[in-house]
Amino acid sequence: MEKTNPNLQQKPTGYAWFVVAVLFIAAALNQLDRSMVATMRLSIREAIPMTDKEYGLLFSSLLWAYGFTNPIAGYLADKFSRVKVIIISLLSWSVITWLTSRVVNYEQLLACRIALGISEACYLPAALALIMDYHKGRTQSRATGFHMSGLVLGGSLGFLGSHLATTHQDWSYAFSLFGIVGVIYTIFAFFTLKEAPKEPKPVLEKPVEEKASFAEAFKHLFTNPSFIYLSIFWGIVGILAQVEGSWLPTYYQEAFHLPETKAGLLATLFLNPWQIVGLLLGGWIADNWSKKNKYARINIPIIGICIAAPAAFFAGYSVVLWMAVGFMVVYGISRMFVDTNLMPIIVATTDKRYRATAYGMMNMFTTVIGGLGVYVIGGLRDNGVDMRLILQVVSITALVSVIFLILIKRSVKKKDEASK
Repeated sequence: MEKTNPNLQQKPTGYAWFVVAVLFIAAALNQLDRSMVATMRLSIREAIPMTDKEYGLLFSSLLWAYGFTNPIAGYLADKFSRVKVIIISLLSWSVITWLTSRVVNYEQLLACRIALGISEACYLPAALALIMDYHKGRTQSRATGFHMSGLVLGGSLGFLGSHLATTHQDWSYAFSLFGIVGVIYTIFAFFTLKEAPKEPKPVLEKPVEEKASFAEAFKHLFTNPSFIYLSIFWGIVGILAQVEGSWLPTYYQEAFHLPETKAGLLATLFLNPWQIVGLLLGGWIADNWSKKNKYARINIPIIGICIAAPAAFFAGYSVVLWMAVGFMVVYGISRMFVDTNLMPIIVATTDKRYRATAYGMMNMFTTVIGGLGVYVIGGLRDNGVDMRLILQVVSITALVSVIFLILIKRSVKKKDEASK
């Protein structure tokens, strides 16, 4: 892990928290624009006929485009300007969201989803790296958790898609509205966000090349055992996360015979707000525990998955609606213990020159694997496989992923002992 610099323990400035606040809203728009399709399944299919497999492909194609773009997007944020990458990404996905409202067939809708995945991929690695540039040491997990809660808030507002589609009797209205909102917010972000000040280099320290090539970044990351373990872990957890994000409304709808609007409401408002609680709680516990235990930011995700995976399993096992919803609340809180500490783990185990690239690489693994899972589930459903069984199997797989967090902790401990 990185040696602690006393200067990094200083309290962050007010502007450092302002940056998090600006990015919080951008993150909410990011996830809102992406998630509306999940709550508008029937409305969209009524206007644009498609099979369940084709519907699943709308999610998978976005995730694959998002995933494969992430490493390059992260490298651009490390190589050039984090703020410029954020602004270009925000403007691009807002315009594409607006264009989605103009599609008239499945092929155009699929093309927009792919373009949305590419444009949104540039945001998260740059945003998290910028937050880490401003928040060092004592507030890393809290700042990360607050920002990530913006993503969850956007997902919880996804029900607005089905609501607006019903009230305006037009599935495209929400995409047009929020596309315009995103363009307006891009202008605000352009004039308020700025790069973090450069850290002064110690006089006695040998100068280090600030920028590295993509090949150097790739070599550094894939010769780092902790990064490899973390990528595998995040890829496995991504399957559960994408299933929950893409198919949970359908699960409620079919398992408990609910209308689309109510199922979308349960899958968002009765899950995502609790995920925000989990992000903030997990960040607060990790930052405070790390004062006494330097491995706290690894321990908290271990605890989180050990609670979240069984909770998701029993949500799929339950035949009583309120019990299923209750288990998903537990899942929502505990699963977010991972997200709020993921970037701090990268900071602790990776050269600072490659932070955005590392997150981009990891996001590639989780979204490509998760997207494949979503697509396969669409095919399984076309062949009559029940969503309950799917959720249970995916939950057990996620529990196994804890092994890789334990390996990260062991690897970091060995490195610490060797440096003494």
